[in-house]
Amino acid sequence: MDNWFEIAILILSGVVVGVINTVAGGGAIISMTLFMVLGLPIGVANGTNRIAVVMQNLTSTIHFVRKRMLHLKSGFKLALPAIVGNIAGSMAATTVSDTIFTICMTVVMSAVLIYMIFEKSHKHPHIHGGHPLVIKPLHYLWFLLLGFYGGYIYIGLGYAILIVTIWSMDLDIITANVVKGFIIFIATPFSLLIFMLDGQVDYAFGLWHGLGNVLGAMFASYIMMAWGIKFVRYFTMLVLLVCFADLVGLISLEDLIHQAFAYLK
Repeated sequence: MDNWFEIAILILSGVVVGVINTVAGGGAIISMTLFMVLGLPIGVANGTNRIAVVMQNLTSTIHFVRKRMLHLKSGFKLALPAIVGNIAGSMAATTVSDTIFTICMTVVMSAVLIYMIFEKSHKHPHIHGGHPLVIKPLHYLWFLLLGFYGGYIYIGLGYAILIVTIWSMDLDIITANVVKGFIIFIATPFSLLIFMLDGQVDYAFGLWHGLGNVLGAMFASYIMMAWGIKFVRYFTMLVLLVCFADLVGLISLEDLIHQAFAYLK
């Protein structure tokens, strides 16, 4: 890639996506849309996005391990079924119909948004990251299914993990985000390898966008700890509302990205 304008767009958008994905989720919609605006086929965009995903979540995981926010043994227990599911999902991911995508995203985002609105734990915020997680047999099944979804579609995976970890494991949203980032970091390289072997990865796009993701993840990891549970909760709700508005047709993120790209160019 020798177009410095495109490189700058990839890095700057990567910063935004890195912040969104680390604090909440849903940033992959921006990445995928941008890649396709820049000319990548949807299958290549799906594979290329995983480079940035790995780089971003590696960055946030290192930060949270240093802050003793992650119990590694618990994280690896949940990561193993996610890896198996991720490989299976990636092997099945030839094409994803718009109908399946819309249904999955609508269900996941609606469930998280409802929880964010009505849950009461944020009124007595307590971050309990770093302690062993109470893992039940059903959780292994959940993370196997989450891994499959991540390998197959990926977009919205962060929200799906938040649902499971907050509802069934009784985690605060910051600890849930820490677990989310670790699981995605451990599982995604396996699906990335499958896309690489299938020739569906643009390395230049992925690495430049990944650089921005790393910068965004570094910033977001800091503000999550500095600004606390209430900030993360409201930020997540805001991102959810924007993504939901895009899904139901109130706004079009694709059109907005097209317009922004044309204006800057």
